[in-house]
Amino acid sequence: MSPHRPPVHSRRHHRYLRVARKRTVRALQGHLNLDTVPHGIGKAIGTTLDLLPLDANLLTKQGADRSKILNRQLAWSMAFIAGAVNAGGFLAVKSYTSHVSGTFSRFADELARGRMRLAYAALQILVCFVLGAFTAGTLINLGRRMKFRAHYALSLMIEAGLLLLFGLMGATLSHTREFFLPMTIILLSFLMGMHNSVVTSISNAEVRTTHMTGNLTDFGIELSRLVYPNVFHRRGSDPIRANRDRLKLHGLILLSFAGGGLAGAVGFRHVGYKVTVFLAAFLFVLAVRPVVHELRVRWRMMGGLPDYSDARALARDLFIRGK
Repeated sequence: MSPHRPPVHSRRHHRYLRVARKRTVRALQGHLNLDTVPHGIGKAIGTTLDLLPLDANLLTKQGADRSKILNRQLAWSMAFIAGAVNAGGFLAVKSYTSHVSGTFSRFADELARGRMRLAYAALQILVCFVLGAFTAGTLINLGRRMKFRAHYALSLMIEAGLLLLFGLMGATLSHTREFFLPMTIILLSFLMGMHNSVVTSISNAEVRTTHMTGNLTDFGIELSRLVYPNVFHRRGSDPIRANRDRLKLHGLILLSFAGGGLAGAVGFRHVGYKVTVFLAAFLFVLAVRPVVHELRVRWRMMGGLPDYSDARALARDLFIRGK
């Protein structure tokens, strides 16, 4: 081996680092150069406008019928709400309510130590979360059965109403205890169960916004695929490629949850319980449009009939067969 030539494993190591650095820079810069900066700025503005949750189908289309833009709009808006309620709720009730993994562990821990009162309190949080998801799921299934296209939006409107109740009466509810827990914790756990149920159902479990463990895991997996250089990839096999859409989606959820948490914590420190009034208003604005549109369509179709009996028959036909 020549003394002036580095060993093979060293050359491979430097090549690996060079390719990884090149891919990382490309990912961060988005393949921009001085000639394409104006175009890039315009594209960034367009992407930002696309993220505004103003699409009429945001809460009506489901699963495979949803575009990636709809899922991103849903993801950031719902993650922001969940982060704000979680952080602000912790300052209010000293308990995180948007996810229940820690609550499960606390329940088992307190049960093992024989602290039955604390174990019952943790169990109650779990039950309230499940009841919230059960309620939202029931409303969604009833809406599907009755061909009411705005069933997801209706569940979010109910959630907005309960969140408004928490904001206006939180100070009073904090002194009301039911089965070892303040009503504020019960209400927030129920709300987050509803919240997660709606988002999971409408996106076919592609979007989850109340807990970040899965999102962080998926983000890390896609990030590893993004920077993988494929230098030593075996010939004849498919190269490793990242799903950039999933990477963007999970990154957006993480940023929105963190931003919502910051807004919720700062807002609660300065405004108190009433900060959730703004969150309730945001949810209501998202949900009211499809609900009003659906009611107007049904009312218009029923209003053109000459007598009451025909109108009643058409109403029954609308709700049962969805014409």
